[in-house]
Amino acid sequence: MTDASTGVQLPLDRLLDRRAFLARTAALAATAAVGTVALPGLAGLASAAPSDTSAPAVTFNPDLDRGAAYNKPRESAMSDPTEWTISEAAWMIRHNKIVPVELVQAYLDRITAYESTYQAFNVVLAEAAVKAARQWANRPYRGPLHGIPLAIKDNYFTEGVPTTANSYLFQDFVPPYDATSVTKLVVQGGIVLGKTQMGPLATTRATLPNGQVTTVNAWTPTNPSTNPGGSSTGTATAVAGRLASSGIGTQTGGSITSPSNAQNLTGIKPTMGRVSLAGIVPLTYTRDHPGPLARDAKDAAIMLMAMAGPDPADPRSQGLPPVPNLINAATPRYDGDNLRMRWKTRIGVLPGYADGGSETAAARRAFLAEMSAIPECELVEVPFPDEWSLLTGSAFNNVRLPERSEPFMPYLRSDLRGFGVSVTSWLQGALLGANGWVTGQRAKLLLLDRILDQIFSSCDVVVQTSPVPFDIVGLPEIAFPIGFSGGGVPIGTILGGQPYAEDRPLSVVAAYQAVTDWHWRRPADPPAVGPSPTASTAAARSTAATPSRGRLTAEEVAELTQ
Repeated sequence: MTDASTGVQLPLDRLLDRRAFLARTAALAATAAVGTVALPGLAGLASAAPSDTSAPAVTFNPDLDRGAAYNKPRESAMSDPTEWTISEAAWMIRHNKIVPVELVQAYLDRITAYESTYQAFNVVLAEAAVKAARQWANRPYRGPLHGIPLAIKDNYFTEGVPTTANSYLFQDFVPPYDATSVTKLVVQGGIVLGKTQMGPLATTRATLPNGQVTTVNAWTPTNPSTNPGGSSTGTATAVAGRLASSGIGTQTGGSITSPSNAQNLTGIKPTMGRVSLAGIVPLTYTRDHPGPLARDAKDAAIMLMAMAGPDPADPRSQGLPPVPNLINAATPRYDGDNLRMRWKTRIGVLPGYADGGSETAAARRAFLAEMSAIPECELVEVPFPDEWSLLTGSAFNNVRLPERSEPFMPYLRSDLRGFGVSVTSWLQGALLGANGWVTGQRAKLLLLDRILDQIFSSCDVVVQTSPVPFDIVGLPEIAFPIGFSGGGVPIGTILGGQPYAEDRPLSVVAAYQAVTDWHWRRPADPPAVGPSPTASTAAARSTAATPSRGRLTAEEVAELTQ
């Protein structure tokens, strides 16, 4: 079938997905404009009673239990369970080489030794995690997440455990149920090790609400000025520093891809609606994306398949195309001993992507060279869509701010101090006029239409130099490591994909990781500064920050905000 706007032949299912996604985006923008989007009732959260439960029903997903999900651990990693990927740990548990409580305890031991330096967690649930691990040891096997210790960003609801979003507004909030994503991971056998530090209300790198820096980059633990990425900072540091097997974060303006790139991880921001937002403190409803931060493409695929799917509590997630077989997509394909792409794939390269003499540019050129050497992979030059700089610039990007402010208006009217150092963007949103917001929604749809027609008419995936454009329009992205700077800091890149086609960029990353070893590298252990308390009760550590790490000002937060 031919795309009428471009004259290009496209597979029927891909053309329908593209047009359906454009229509859904337009509908969501329209319903948001007239106030019919079902935003969480924030004003009542802090007083929600424990009996006030409304968690969605979630069932076990047998599609995760595939042979491709399991990999025997590398010989070099056999002696250290915290070195294993999910697929390796799953192989060990499935073959009775280790029991879940041993895996959990290995991570708790590292938390005890190094959490005082990393400050990745708001709360560690040591006793609850050990109890869950013992229970899973006596239950029917659930698949690759059975007994796997996970880190949960502190804006996901967790029943009976504080969900603070690192904010004064929610410092006493204890949810009466789990977020849908958390429920899905736990139903599949995942074990919650703790809640992780984040930017206040998901705005910037992890700090206390007053801007005092907490979490460091696991690769430079003694240098807090090195950007660890935000706002899913704590999850990234926990996974990179081997305090958890994998974890989940949220992205509105780069909050999964940026910390993944900064800390040598593979993180996926799925298509808008692919994963339910139910039970997550919102930042911008039409741009918020839950997703995994993992150690490689296979782990990211396992996590996303567990999280994805329709949820009656989130209208964005309903009526979408089925979730692709992400685990197979993240499994390298071989013809005998020769690596090949899983599908013939055209990687779109935007102008200037690998130009210049920087270390990042050199790493990008090496990445493209590696991919071009793989059979059935083709590099194609693609243009920036018309008016790209205007449509992706700060003026149109800032139209997200009124949507951010609207559910928080009761707090904005009562006490601005509750927003701490991140108050500026909420005030900006409250003051932006309706005309600007409506114009921005039209620009968003124009940008999406041009991306689909002017970029994806000639490629299957496209390199990205910033996560923001695809965050604006809700298209999927995957971040992954491609090298290191001379100072030992990870260098990553981002691929963007077509709507509902998370499998295509995953297959590219899987092939790349089959011929490179960046994703296997782990940071050295930080210097010991004394044992860290592994709290058995759910009490957020409001005193976690170390004053010598510095403090972000309101102006800096406004500049960096997601």
